[in-house]
Amino acid sequence: MARALVALPGYPLRAGRVDGWRDKGIAIPEPYVSALNRSGLQEAILSPFDLTNEEAAELLAPFSGLVLAGGGDVLPSNYGQDRHQRTFATIPVRDNFELALCGAAIQLGLPLLAICRGAQVLNVQRGGTLFQHISDELPGHGKPGVEGGQDIHGIDLDAGSRVADAMGTTKASCSCHHHQAIDGLGDGLIITARSDDGVVEAVELTGDKWVVGVQWHPEDTADRDPIQQGLFDSFAKECAR
Repeated sequence: MARALVALPGYPLRAGRVDGWRDKGIAIPEPYVSALNRSGLQEAILSPFDLTNEEAAELLAPFSGLVLAGGGDVLPSNYGQDRHQRTFATIPVRDNFELALCGAAIQLGLPLLAICRGAQVLNVQRGGTLFQHISDELPGHGKPGVEGGQDIHGIDLDAGSRVADAMGTTKASCSCHHHQAIDGLGDGLIITARSDDGVVEAVELTGDKWVVGVQWHPEDTADRDPIQQGLFDSFAKECAR
């Protein structure tokens, strides 16, 4: 039985980032792929490049869904702010690529699962803004870009939300490693989960389209936590429609 094909944008790696490689690379962390495969989906990793909104729609035409993964920070200029001194690992071509794909997926009605940075991309694409550095005032959300930097903490999900229905619960223990978070909410988005300290942990697009952004990393623990895997399984069901 053929698997539904989903787009999974990768990101550039500098030369030497991968042991034994002299050249640069395009990559995506393996846990994303495994979580999608367990749900019956087939991923296609896309290399980022600058493209128009029309080209983004054409690129997504063969796909049944879009996943936006975690990674470095979104350029503050994309949401009208000056750069904070702690903002790091920005990649302009990745921003442009994912913002265009995000908008095209929503326009086409494709299911969209946006994770960590991906949720921030979704919010920015909808005209929202970000807190550029929360770690000093709100510790406990892990350290991005650091091996073993994740922090596991509780999150409250709104009953009846897509994310709560997908995970089958209104309380979950989630793996986080981020220093930025959603601030001003983008057009058409609603908040459907928060951590105990008030940080926005999930957003959804109102209406019939299955568009979900989560600030945590469900792929980190989905191999041993059916609640987290449920998010990918629900996304897969939407992609199969």
